[in-house]
Amino acid sequence: MKRNQIHTDKAAKAQGPYSQAIEYNGIVYVSGIIAIDPQTGVLSGAVEEQAEKILTIMQAVLEAAGSSMDNVLKTTVFLKDVNDFAKVNEVYAKHFREPYPARICVEVSKIPLGSLVEIDAIAHK
Repeated sequence: MKRNQIHTDKAAKAQGPYSQAIEYNGIVYVSGIIAIDPQTGVLSGAVEEQAEKILTIMQAVLEAAGSSMDNVLKTTVFLKDVNDFAKVNEVYAKHFREPYPARICVEVSKIPLGSLVEIDAIAHK
């Protein structure tokens, strides 16, 4: 089987040697997304605004792969401050329906470019 690179202009260009997502054997592996505006390249906003932008970008990446938010199996949420857990959960719940994806949520000391939150995903097509 061949790995298929996924790219959309609705997500910021990769900030390093990685793909926005890779599809392999019907599974889509979405790289960690931070709230960089794909048009301006600027990262901004409070944690809720960043989470909203991330999940909107994630939807665009999944659609480019022929998938959707409804097909997400698992996510990982990285928070700069675990005290933002409830705020991010509120935004997260607007983008996913039951049965919700499996999830890991952890506080980390730093996220690239000073982001307050980063989220990755695994989905099926």
